Amino acid sequence: MKGVGVVPKQRALALVDHPEPSITSDHQIKVRTLEVGICGTDREICTFAYGRPPAGDEYLLLGHECLGEVVEAGSSVTGFKPGDLVVPSVRRPCPHPECRPCREGRQDFCCTWEFTERGINQRHGFMTELFVEEEAFLTPVPAHLRTLAVMAEPLTIAEKGLAQAWQVQKRLSWADPNLNGLGRGQGRNAVVLGAGPIGLLGAMKLLIEGFRVFIYSRSPKPNFKAEIAAAIGAEYVSSKEVTPEGLAAMVGNIDLIYEAVGEGQVTFDVMRVLGINGVYIFTGIPPEKDPIPVFADTLMRNITLKNQAVIGTVNASPEAFAEAIHDLAEFQRRWPSAVNALITGRHSIDAHRELLMGRASGIKNVIRFN
Repeated sequence: MKGVGVVPKQRALALVDHPEPSITSDHQIKVRTLEVGICGTDREICTFAYGRPPAGDEYLLLGHECLGEVVEAGSSVTGFKPGDLVVPSVRRPCPHPECRPCREGRQDFCCTWEFTERGINQRHGFMTELFVEEEAFLTPVPAHLRTLAVMAEPLTIAEKGLAQAWQVQKRLSWADPNLNGLGRGQGRNAVVLGAGPIGLLGAMKLLIEGFRVFIYSRSPKPNFKAEIAAAIGAEYVSSKEVTPEGLAAMVGNIDLIYEAVGEGQVTFDVMRVLGINGVYIFTGIPPEKDPIPVFADTLMRNITLKNQAVIGTVNASPEAFAEAIHDLAEFQRRWPSAVNALITGRHSIDAHRELLMGRASGIKNVIRFN
């Protein structure tokens, strides 16, 4: 089969001839890859900052944002049949019996740090024609989400982050989620840092939860991302035109900040204006760089005196994947044009080099296998 992978020892990105996989246990499913999203992690692996092939292999197949179609199911599979659409998760449990999160299916909280990840760490990804996966690591997708479901995995970052925020904010009398059908964020203000796919999907999630949402991004209006923000009912603010203090004056008390920019300076500058009882959710994984100046004393004082909480969100649980599929359907219902516009282009596998190593462009680019 054709596949796209990196060869770390040669520091090369290559189109590889990958063996077609076979089902080897009763709970496995063979899946035909339909689409694979390109993300910042894929591009970083192509700089050879990280990315580790499986034991015994010289290359690592890329791709962890995937939509596929079941072609064959093992004899003990109960939840899927040929023709079903699925999205796979990314992280796989560590082998240690003492790691309770992994043993309980929450490898996103692995406490040994010896997990593996499809397309990232010691397991091949999905940027190839077929793959085999355990039933437990697949989430069903309704047919009407065929054009959107490749974005389920990046949306799970917001799903997990917000689930943790709700846990933290049980300390407060925030809105009842069932009150008059309104979301738990009703009456609260949220700021999203960055207008890439993680940021815009996060903004949509926050909106359906009832938050008033501001997207704080670099480029001044008019621009395409600002148009999407307006279409979904978020307010777009340029960091080139408005300081963090000016942003706080516009918003009022900032109850939640969802960081989706992966850049340290703006991240910590905006943290200074997080409001009373606020929650700051980190999603970015920036590369190692030289130290930057931050207002450390101000941040410490605010976190303590204003009862603030800081949360990191990476990878996701089966529940987060199910929530992402549910919420993509809601996005489709509310903002069909805007959510479809997040996918800037669908490309053939022949475009992999430009997509992975060329200048980043658009919002979400996808390699189409079918």
